[in-house]
Amino acid sequence: MKKILLTVLTVTLSVSVLAQQHGKVFDDKIFKSSVLGRDVNYTIYLPPDYDISSRKYPVLFLLHGYSDDNTGWLHYGEMNRIADELINEGKITPIIIVVADAKKTWYINNYTDTERYEDMYITEFIPHIEKTYRARGNKLGRAIGGLSMGGYGSLLYALKYPDMFYVCVPMSAAVFTDDEVKSRFKEGESYGFKDLFGGTADSLSEHWRKNSILDIVKNLPENNKKSVKFYIDCGDDDFLYCGNSTLHIVMRNLKIDHEYRVRDGAHSWTYWRQCLYDGLIYINKCMRH
Repeated sequence: MKKILLTVLTVTLSVSVLAQQHGKVFDDKIFKSSVLGRDVNYTIYLPPDYDISSRKYPVLFLLHGYSDDNTGWLHYGEMNRIADELINEGKITPIIIVVADAKKTWYINNYTDTERYEDMYITEFIPHIEKTYRARGNKLGRAIGGLSMGGYGSLLYALKYPDMFYVCVPMSAAVFTDDEVKSRFKEGESYGFKDLFGGTADSLSEHWRKNSILDIVKNLPENNKKSVKFYIDCGDDDFLYCGNSTLHIVMRNLKIDHEYRVRDGAHSWTYWRQCLYDGLIYINKCMRH
């Protein structure tokens, strides 16, 4: 009897292991950008059934943080493990996830227009991904999200291009009030803002105004207030809590649709892994309605 039970248990475990399907990850992909005049490295996750299916998939355009690169979400964020787990448990439908290397560009065109990362991403990179892989290739099939600098970038793109993205999931987004930006200029810790936006601590530039998340939200046209589903998540111990809380208040006062979550945690990969888990579930819920 013990042998029979052992055999049954072994078979059951083997079947369970086999049932756990894994997606494929490529972290060495290169896109040749004519806008930037250089190669852009990117990492892509293809869901478990990609090679055996003819279906087209939704895509999460996932943005990395400051001083990171396209491999951060893979090596530290474990995006493939999280996506595999959710797909295997039936909590989300299969999805493609792609992360491009943005260096320290903050995902914008700088004020001198010599580094046009935003133009590259919107006009070149997204079309390249959707032509190269079996993506749905429309607004209802596109989500964008990211952490810290990438959270800023995801908000920026979703707000500037609401006809392109259906869901936006900023995590610990680097949203700064004017006072915070001025303070960083004075302290000499501007994260490269002077080279990107121009201006000084006493006089913030027009380019900052055009790319300030809070300014954009305050001037958002009425017909765009329900264009994108926003899921904003920031830890209660995160140094970026002020900008995120302010964003929530402004969006709520202006009746801009969004979800706002505050959990116990700081600016860390432990927090962001849970963000991605919850964010993928939210993306799936929105896209299936």
